[in-house]
Amino acid sequence: MAASPPRPTEDDVEAYARDGAVLLRDAVEPRWVEILARGVERVLADPGPMARRNTPADRPGLFLADFCMERRFEEFRAFVRESRAAEIAARLMRSRTAVFYHDHLLVKEPRTQERTLWHHDQPYWPVDGEQIVSLWIPLDPVPRDVCPEWVRGSHRWGAWYAPRYFKDGEDLGAAPPAGYDAVPDVDARRDELELLSWDVAPGDCVAFHARTLHGAPGNPSATRRRRAYALRWVGDDARWAERPGRTSPPIDDHGLRPGDPLAGERFPVLWPRDARDPA
Repeated sequence: MAASPPRPTEDDVEAYARDGAVLLRDAVEPRWVEILARGVERVLADPGPMARRNTPADRPGLFLADFCMERRFEEFRAFVRESRAAEIAARLMRSRTAVFYHDHLLVKEPRTQERTLWHHDQPYWPVDGEQIVSLWIPLDPVPRDVCPEWVRGSHRWGAWYAPRYFKDGEDLGAAPPAGYDAVPDVDARRDELELLSWDVAPGDCVAFHARTLHGAPGNPSATRRRRAYALRWVGDDARWAERPGRTSPPIDDHGLRPGDPLAGERFPVLWPRDARDPA
């Protein structure tokens, strides 16, 4: 029997806390990569009600984003509940628990021009707290030139940047609402900022904090796909919150009030596996 992928090391945990993003090599077993890849094809054949096609019909390629596949397809539900993703999230957050918030699919087919604009995630989500992590899992080999980039340490800047809503590769955001800053022009500051990006393979995982600035190029390859699955997890200190304007994805069936911890059927606690299994 093949050995299970290693848990995040203490060096990984420290790098995540310091840098806001860390690469975990071979974090996902090959069988799960195969299962998730099958699930992606089901999504592409039947996108959900929150799916967004970010490529205009007259442009090549396809940039498709979809949300909450775990609620519709068994492949994703099995991975969320049976893989080691919850344990990895809890250990990186230094949290006793890992609560599943939602999942997110990002597909950039060959010849896709549209990039993912610079942003960070927490302002889109009605969740307060520091223990909030995303696990970004590539399902194809992704060379560094088309891999997302993360601004090292930006989660510790103390800033909250206004959400940017994407359509056809354009920014639909208006002036930042009260309490938010405009997203900085990261591309104009490349000489002064340290950007994290890697050549990644199926089964690798990039874990990043909910306030780490990140963006991604298009996929100009004529043959290479770029399918990635992201899971969002929260820990002990996370609390439901109110946000000005819309949230992404919109989640209404939660029954929570501001200040409530996330828990219950809509937000299951998936680590520890049971009360006898210490985190």
